[in-house]
Amino acid sequence: MADKDVEQTDERGHLFGPWWADLGTWGGAVALIAFGGLAAAWVHFRLPGTPEEPAAGYHVAAKVIAIGVVAVGCTLLGRRRTRAAAIKETNGQERA
Repeated sequence: MADKDVEQTDERGHLFGPWWADLGTWGGAVALIAFGGLAAAWVHFRLPGTPEEPAAGYHVAAKVIAIGVVAVGCTLLGRRRTRAAAIKETNGQERA
């Protein structure tokens, strides 16, 4: 039998992809915010690996949190636009 005649699947039935692919937008944004908060706490308690200048550690933590907040904001705006378009479409169909 030729190789192209054989269907290749994962024996466990799992899809191939990174573990974080199932988080989605909300999960990724929340994970970024939580990771940034953890980084800020790490710097605050001066745990191993903390930079000599605490401001540098807080700056990195703030950037990670900001990226998560922007992702949440974009998700909320997208959801609001989708809902508004659905309402507009529904109202347009009732009048016709």
